[in-house]
Amino acid sequence: MATQQPLLEIAAGSLASAIAAQAGGADRVEFCGSLAEGGITPSYGALAMLRERVRIPVYVLIRPRGGDFLYGDAEFEIMRRDVETCARIGCEGVVIGALDADGHVDPRCRELVGAAGSLGVTFHRAIDASADLHRALEDIIALGCERVLTSGGCANALAGAQAIAGLVQQAGDRLRVMAGAGIRSANLAQIAGLTRAREFHGSARAVLRSAMRHLNPALQDLPPDIEQTSVAEVRAMKEALQAFSSPPTG
Repeated sequence: MATQQPLLEIAAGSLASAIAAQAGGADRVEFCGSLAEGGITPSYGALAMLRERVRIPVYVLIRPRGGDFLYGDAEFEIMRRDVETCARIGCEGVVIGALDADGHVDPRCRELVGAAGSLGVTFHRAIDASADLHRALEDIIALGCERVLTSGGCANALAGAQAIAGLVQQAGDRLRVMAGAGIRSANLAQIAGLTRAREFHGSARAVLRSAMRHLNPALQDLPPDIEQTSVAEVRAMKEALQAFSSPPTG
């Protein structure tokens, strides 16, 4: 089997960020809303415009709220309907994840995989909040997911590199393990070497200064600046991956 070329997925929290990811050479976009709280499902309007303007593969985060990954029945129904919407719009895949109160993969995730039909399915970093990474990985494989995003149960992928490498070995050819959390162009090659993963996930965000001329200084809880994916950082991440995967010549 040919070795898979390293792949870069960018977490885009807006249409502008998704377009920037595409311009920078990203291989895939994970589209979401509210990255500040870890990402939630984006609006229908944002999804519709994304399909019009972005040509690289798009996986949509299915998460009804921030916080933990323990969801009630109504929240699961929301997620199921959102998955069906993604299928109708023509997205390439969805990103799901849920745990039970004891920290194990919620069996109801099978309903979400079923609703996805022919769409690709990634299981997100809910695995990092699980009680047992290795048991969770087996449960995720059994669900039929094609990929899992993980930081190895640590705050970032560099800190969890050894655990990610263990998951890569455990998964073998059954599922792709994608390293994510805290990945930038400056540390991507190091993380790739330590984890042996072939897919990498980052937001490549930079601060975009507000164009507002009028600012109310009393509103300290409403900072005007936004964070948006940087075309230059995406390019730098792609270059780091290409340099890592291309052996030196001469």
